[in-house]
Amino acid sequence: MAKSALLKSSLAKKYWMAFTGLFLCTFLVGHLLGNLQLLLPVSEATRDQFNEYGLFMTTNPLIMILSYVTYLSILFHAIDGVILTINNNKARPKGYVRYKPSANSTWSSRNMGLLGTVIFAFIVLHMNALWAKMKFGGLDHTIYETASGAEVKDLYTLTIETFQDPDYGLLFVIIYVISMAAIAFHLKHGFASGFQSLGVNHPNYNGFIRKFGYAFSILVPLAFAVIPVYIYFVLDKI
Repeated sequence: MAKSALLKSSLAKKYWMAFTGLFLCTFLVGHLLGNLQLLLPVSEATRDQFNEYGLFMTTNPLIMILSYVTYLSILFHAIDGVILTINNNKARPKGYVRYKPSANSTWSSRNMGLLGTVIFAFIVLHMNALWAKMKFGGLDHTIYETASGAEVKDLYTLTIETFQDPDYGLLFVIIYVISMAAIAFHLKHGFASGFQSLGVNHPNYNGFIRKFGYAFSILVPLAFAVIPVYIYFVLDKI
């Protein structure tokens, strides 16, 4: 993880992969805080609140800049991770960790490439189903005025109806939950490794970083996974 397969600068190849990974962790937290609004009871107020949040996230100049940084970070992190996995596999001698691999490394650390591929596929599907419609006109026919006077696209109704769809809603929920499990395993190894790659490595706080990273890798994906499950099984139909 400390060496980038895309960047040649000695400084860049030591830090950039870790930096993009940790930056995406902050994105996950912010995205989660916004999505938790979907757990509120179905009402016009909830609909307005979530759609005004969506409008803010797609029109605020600072948020837009951070969004493009996030997109580039995802692409870099995914492509570089695949190349690193291929290069590492080629570099290993035959029979490397052939017997009892669990004694030498964790399952998540050995399968970061696989986990990253699953996550990247989920992001593509997720953005195509929701983000692209919000960003590029797929919801233009749903524009309405909220109680506060803002003109918004009805992303709230699209999201709820996607997970409550009578034919495919349960499938979408299952795919979402599996993808969150992949993110959890990916974070379990990647969070602490990112700090080590950035040189944050000291006996006084390594233990805290590992414990915090372990908690982060469980709680954040779990909270994301709860949302579609709640929408499908508990939330009132709209």
